[in-house]
Amino acid sequence: VQLVESGGGVVQPGGSLRLSCTTSGFYFDDFAVGWFRKGTGKKPTGIACVGNVDGATGYAHSVEGRFTMTVDKTKKMTFLQMDNLKPVDTDVYYCAALYGLTCPGALYYGMDYYGIGTRVTVSN
Repeated sequence: VQLVESGGGVVQPGGSLRLSCTTSGFYFDDFAVGWFRKGTGKKPTGIACVGNVDGATGYAHSVEGRFTMTVDKTKKMTFLQMDNLKPVDTDVYYCAALYGLTCPGALYYGMDYYGIGTRVTVSN
């Protein structure tokens, strides 16, 4: 199983970034996929997810209305469009996948697989 993130970088407050995740090694259509960020806790924090089985979605309150997650089933990819970025959004962002649970529950349950992450820095 591989999940590879890209698109991180440095952006000013109020700016936008689009993260991409390429996946392989599992049947994409049967999994919930999501984006997490490292945070300060023991486990990454779920911020957005899509259940590929039923299309259900979920967003953390802290990013709702600013971040939009989409999936491309034909390419087995997922994307996170991040708008109106704030300094508190600075973190390492991970793409993740979970079998057997849809969204928004998958945000809180944790995932089976994670990528290595991509860093987002929001700063002047």
